Amino acid sequence: MDRFHFIIVGAGAAGAAAAWRLTSKGYRVLCLDRGPRMEPSSYPSTGPDWEIRKRAEFNPAIAERQNRFDYPVDDADSPIAVCNFNAVGGSTVLYSGHFPRFLEPDFSLKTNEGLGEDWPLSYAELMPYFALNERQMGMSGLVGDPYYPHIEEALPPVPLGVAGARLARAFNEKRWHWWPSFAAIATRDKGGRSACLNLGPCNTGCPQGAKASADNTYLTDALRQGLTIVPEFAVSRVLVKDGVAYGVEGFDANGERHAFHADNIILASSAIGTPRILLNSRNAERPTGIGNTMGLVGRNLMIHPLGYVEGIFAERMDTDAGPQGCMLYSLQFYRSQEAGHKLGYMMHALRGTGPVETAMSALGKRKLRFGSDIYGDFDALYGKQLVVAIICEDLPEVENRIELDETRQDRFGDPGIKVHYKLHENTKKMMVRGMTRGRELMAAAGAVRSSAYGPVRNTGWHLLGTARMGDDPQHSVVDPSGKVHDTDNLYVIDSSVFVTGSCVNPANTIQAVALLLSDRIDERVRQTIL
Repeated sequence: MDRFHFIIVGAGAAGAAAAWRLTSKGYRVLCLDRGPRMEPSSYPSTGPDWEIRKRAEFNPAIAERQNRFDYPVDDADSPIAVCNFNAVGGSTVLYSGHFPRFLEPDFSLKTNEGLGEDWPLSYAELMPYFALNERQMGMSGLVGDPYYPHIEEALPPVPLGVAGARLARAFNEKRWHWWPSFAAIATRDKGGRSACLNLGPCNTGCPQGAKASADNTYLTDALRQGLTIVPEFAVSRVLVKDGVAYGVEGFDANGERHAFHADNIILASSAIGTPRILLNSRNAERPTGIGNTMGLVGRNLMIHPLGYVEGIFAERMDTDAGPQGCMLYSLQFYRSQEAGHKLGYMMHALRGTGPVETAMSALGKRKLRFGSDIYGDFDALYGKQLVVAIICEDLPEVENRIELDETRQDRFGDPGIKVHYKLHENTKKMMVRGMTRGRELMAAAGAVRSSAYGPVRNTGWHLLGTARMGDDPQHSVVDPSGKVHDTDNLYVIDSSVFVTGSCVNPANTIQAVALLLSDRIDERVRQTIL
């Protein structure tokens, strides 16, 4: 096999974007992923048992799912469970597709507000990459949101529906900002992907292909450009000699150990998978792991704690139809310093759940009685729920971290991970205030009753910050091009490099950062390998 210019470890949001960008520049690229290729025709919503499968092999919580493509995760020491999906396409297979950008102030938090650290790049530098990513993914939405004045192009927005219009009127009554969701969902046929059917269960995979995932967008194009993908290959460690990375070692689907070599190695395995590989790559030169000279690998974990506000309405609405996580959002409290907290939160409207999940939730709350009352109890809830999530900005805390768990191993004998995470006091105040505001909104919308709780456990999708980017090797793991400070020819381009977390869903920003870093890596290595 020819030697590759790049090996990319991880075929999810970041890895796929980088693979496309680098193959388009003429590089020979190998992409490895520990998960399988997905077949959309086998996604849960193609069958009547979709809600059962959603709780089993498509369960987003890795500690509960634990299929053969996963590694052990002990998140018992965290109020929020780690959620991801190991497959070609990564977590974009199961995400909701909500697709906002980080905002301009998010990149200079320390300068502006004396919190966290500033990014070594700016919103202005990312702007062309946001626009590129939104075109590649086929973003829908409504141009003109004053919080996003630079978004100039989008497919028509996902319809608000009866429920969304009801909630929008309530926001107007409160005189709070709201806007139709920006979504990585094709509302018209685009690039071989069919338009959204408003089926609903986006979080179990989209058999229609309307929801943009890394496999049906970037990877499809990258394969045409010559990308090589090896699925079901679990990378254990990066191979390093004399401070220079030259390959990776891991196991194929049969448990056979193999090594692949390349001029440069790029890690894009998420903010838990990437530090796991870095820490497990310890050797005589790097006894605490690669990139870990200052003990920062795995630290500064941010998760986006989420509060849940549910309103129950007297009449049936259409909350069981349409993309569950893409309706409307509000940034009214993005920087609201209320009740003694700093920073802020996004209010993110969600549609209701499926019938089985509705019934299970009602049973857990003792709202579902067996016998002749069961039908009336179920009818009082199904299609009548409307939810607003309170997504809180997380501050980077050095003690919030992941570490290797030598007591639990994957099927190849590599260690799992243990998560240490506690809510910051500022986050607790923010969440309480946000849930209070959410219940005010439900009352304005006409809910007959509402409830709120948080943090919600199985919501740890937004994993950020465990290999922080920065100019100073004393306080960061990688430099502004994604290069690991203490190892040459080794780069990190995924959400691990995030310096702060904003309060909005990060997928769009993850991919924009990956595209920008790919160009910086290209500038850095072009003279030596092409």
